[in-house]
Amino acid sequence: MRTSNHLIGVLNFLTFLLSVPILGGGIWLSSRANNTDCLKFLQWPLIIIGVSIMVVSLAGFAGACYRNTFLMRLYLVVMFVVIAVLIGFIIFAYVVTDKGSGRRVMNRAYSEYYLEDYSGWLEERVASDSYWGKIGSCIRDSHVCARMGRTINGVPETAEMFYLRHLTPIQSGCCKPPTECGYVYQNETVWNLGSGLMGANADCTRWSNDQELLCYTCNSCKAGVLASLKKSWRKVSVINIVVMILLVIVYIVAYAAYRNNKRMDNDEPYGEARMTKAQPSAFHL
Repeated sequence: MRTSNHLIGVLNFLTFLLSVPILGGGIWLSSRANNTDCLKFLQWPLIIIGVSIMVVSLAGFAGACYRNTFLMRLYLVVMFVVIAVLIGFIIFAYVVTDKGSGRRVMNRAYSEYYLEDYSGWLEERVASDSYWGKIGSCIRDSHVCARMGRTINGVPETAEMFYLRHLTPIQSGCCKPPTECGYVYQNETVWNLGSGLMGANADCTRWSNDQELLCYTCNSCKAGVLASLKKSWRKVSVINIVVMILLVIVYIVAYAAYRNNKRMDNDEPYGEARMTKAQPSAFHL
């Protein structure tokens, strides 16, 4: 019995440790929401799940140390719910960030982003006028475009050098006009009208050299935010999937150890089917 309690205690400590990457992923997404992605709601479920796992594992650890049956049952029930919620959230995150990617542009190292390549709940939320006003202000306040300027030996970079840069989705979508518009490069955030015909893309008329406007109202900027969010979430989801698999394994072992404790408390030999004359004994957690 003591061995089973020790095993359950160790497993709960491992569960506590596994909550750290989930909580860390949520905090990392929260920092990006404030400074880069500017989307401030998808990180909270992860933070809540991480904290829940942490608290429940401590309850299970206390239950194992003090042989408190109530705490052990609470741990098993709540942890089952938390694992189910984590699985559902991983699936949800993949579904809402599944569609869309950047398009390669000839003679450019960076990709460009189009809102029509994205669809679904997340795209509708980001593209809505009421929500985009907050996101656009966040991107402007983050000064992500102002920090794009580069000099080589004190000389501003040329157009050819700029075209070889690997821009982030937000830099590409929000800080410059789409290539098809035909604007001529002056510096990283100043582009003048070319001599040719302007492209049919509606973002061509939305572009402004006003450093407070740039392409913050462009559909390409909205698409850049979606692309940036997708990259962030895919990185976190890899960690979440690994942690989820480990949590399921730990949960199965902890449940087996708990059942073994109950069997020993009832003086029931392993594998014995206990029956009463009236009916089989009811299943208990």
